[in-house]
Amino acid sequence: MSSTVVSSVYVVCSDAAGIAGMPYIYALLNCLICLWYGMPLVSPGIILVATVNSIGAIFQLIYISVFVVYAEKPMKLKMMGLLISVFATFASIVFVSMRFLDFPSRQLFVGYLSVASLISMFASPLIIIKLVIKTRSVEYMPFSLSLATFLMSLAFFVYGMFKHDAFIYIPNGIGTGLGTLQLALYAYFNDASQEELKHPLIDP
Repeated sequence: MSSTVVSSVYVVCSDAAGIAGMPYIYALLNCLICLWYGMPLVSPGIILVATVNSIGAIFQLIYISVFVVYAEKPMKLKMMGLLISVFATFASIVFVSMRFLDFPSRQLFVGYLSVASLISMFASPLIIIKLVIKTRSVEYMPFSLSLATFLMSLAFFVYGMFKHDAFIYIPNGIGTGLGTLQLALYAYFNDASQEELKHPLIDP
């Protein structure tokens, strides 16, 4: 849900401001895996995880649709192929976990996959963080996106601790740390930009 701001960038600029659509693919796969992890057939008692991630999957599909509409033809084809791969991967995970694994093994299998997918999704902002440090500008790291990432991660970190579920609190603890870093960088470089505006260079 926090990707709304970046999605609006896609609408304004057809080349997506140089930002790849892969984060949405990772996010969709993550939402689907976490949705499955939260289902009673895998992990009873955490249906909230399944509910939130089902909503998240719908939003990611909307974002991907927006990206595909405004992307050039080669990228459209690539994204469609990746989208098919995501659903094929998810279907395989569901089939393997239900067909070959008993309940405890199923929870471990899907849990480890959810951790891997969450860490992959949280790692994608590192590209933006690198860009912010390199350009000393927060242009491509909107505050609302960084804040949403931090709040979402923090909420699920606390929820995971409350439920004593390491598959939830470990990756979201990492996400909370990355979210904190993004907010700190935003505050630092945004203040620096404001100072430059107050004291512009005067050409001789």
